[in-house]
Amino acid sequence: MKRLENKIAVITGGTTGIGLAAAKLFAAEGATVTVTGANPATLEAARRELTGVADVVASDAGSPADIAALARDITAKHGAVDVLFLNAGITRYGFITSMDEAALDESFRVNFKGPWLAIKHFAPSMRRGASIVLNTSITNRMGRPGASVYAATKAALRSLARTAAAELAGSGVRVNAVSPGVTDTPIHAKLGLAEMVRGLSAQIPLQRLGTADEMAKAALFLASADSSFMTGEEIVVDGGMTRL
Repeated sequence: MKRLENKIAVITGGTTGIGLAAAKLFAAEGATVTVTGANPATLEAARRELTGVADVVASDAGSPADIAALARDITAKHGAVDVLFLNAGITRYGFITSMDEAALDESFRVNFKGPWLAIKHFAPSMRRGASIVLNTSITNRMGRPGASVYAATKAALRSLARTAAAELAGSGVRVNAVSPGVTDTPIHAKLGLAEMVRGLSAQIPLQRLGTADEMAKAALFLASADSSFMTGEEIVVDGGMTRL
């Protein structure tokens, strides 16, 4: 039997990278999938690539109105939700002394406030046995220069996984996190960091970057009954970078 047979799954930030890989994998495992995005270009590309695989919806992952509408529309259409993969996020780097304060506000809006609101609005319509998966990052436990804002948002998200898990345990909804290491996704090229990121391979014991498919497989494990006795946990998928 497929691991997500007859399940309703929602993936935020599902038009590229890890979210797109997860959409394909969750659908292959039997789920009815809806993905969200905010960039018109990637939304259109995802609609073409995910035809017959997943519904693609325009929704700003940090907008209170968009998140509330998304939860309302999904619940009205499907009745309930079984899997919520809160994958959407943005990356803003810069030293504390020179970084624009607006970048801090926008990062927390999308990376933390958005997932918090998604849990708030989706949790009441999630079935017993449902799973929420947060996409954190290994930066939440590191002290890399220039990553103060991004790392802080991901540390806050890791904390949210614990408190949400505690609050939702009584209703049978599990909350866990997948913590990707350095992953080969389009976001690095977009930020002009592709060369720098490739150079990090030497710091990874497995001597390569992770792939979006590998992160999606970890999210699938947490989304499915394979992890049915896990909640409040964070799985690190980083090729040993923070472990060895």
